[in-house]
Amino acid sequence: MEALILKYLESFPTLVLMLIIAGTLFTLSKGADILVDEAVQLSVKWGIPKMIIGATIVSLGTTLPEATVSVFAAIKGNPSIALGNAIGSVIANSGLIIGLAALLGKLPVDELVVKRQGKITLGSGILLALVTLPILSSTGQGRVSQWMGLIFLVLLAVYIYFSMKWSKNSGQASSDLEEDPVQEAMEHMGENSAFMLILKLVFGVGLVIISSQVLIPTIKVSAVRIGIPDSVIAATLVAFGTSLPELVTAVTAVRKGHGELAVGNIVGANILNVLFVIGAAAAVTTGGLIVPVNFYKIQIPAMLVILIAFRFFSIQKNREISKVEGLFLMGIYGIATVLSFVIK
Repeated sequence: MEALILKYLESFPTLVLMLIIAGTLFTLSKGADILVDEAVQLSVKWGIPKMIIGATIVSLGTTLPEATVSVFAAIKGNPSIALGNAIGSVIANSGLIIGLAALLGKLPVDELVVKRQGKITLGSGILLALVTLPILSSTGQGRVSQWMGLIFLVLLAVYIYFSMKWSKNSGQASSDLEEDPVQEAMEHMGENSAFMLILKLVFGVGLVIISSQVLIPTIKVSAVRIGIPDSVIAATLVAFGTSLPELVTAVTAVRKGHGELAVGNIVGANILNVLFVIGAAAAVTTGGLIVPVNFYKIQIPAMLVILIAFRFFSIQKNREISKVEGLFLMGIYGIATVLSFVIK
């Protein structure tokens, strides 16, 4: 499917490609609009904290573009695209998206979720950095082996299980309902069954994913035309493209006054980028994912720095990502992106 899309896109003039990018961004925003609305309604209907919904259901939906791109890239023998896409998405999620969302509105941080999912987010990033060390490979070249990919998928299943278990035991659900400023507007939602809400949420996720699948190759074709190397495209433009669902969802959530949903989505998406995206991509290839040497210079260090900074900001007493902290995260993302183009 992607090859067919690329074939058609390559025949279009650059101006048409720009129009396609604009159009898919519009449908992305509409899909995210539906996604956020239905996710919030489900959180109220089921009595589950919005941050838990964001860290599980919404994150799974918005991470599917990364998984799709990475798995197919791995199958086609492009491990740098698969790995760069996932690591670059973590950098974009924690730097660009959280930073931008913090500038646009309030980003409250749920204490229980940060203690649990927050630790898993940082732990999964450190685990990825450790397993890619060349000294652990018999060939002396860093790689995420196929069996390690399978272990990541097992850890993913464990994470999802405990996330749902924590949500049932969380006392946060009641406080969400008491403090939710849109509670009154949702009192009439009994007219919509849980099935219809889930159906609408799936439609929103589908719209986001389809838009992303058209947008990503369009960005790639446009980038190649202006002479950007494939290795840089993987960790920057492709990562940014596959992170657009998280970006649009987070911005939409903040603008609607649901900052906790945005934070939960990013926390969950970061975990899934490591355990789900990299795990699935490594698991489908017998040789695993070979780590390009330049990843040790920029991508992996940048991922660790930005995850540690995000973790530090999220455990402060005010329980909110401030605008200054958001600017710092965006600065790290910007520096990492520029260095990706400069250092080969």
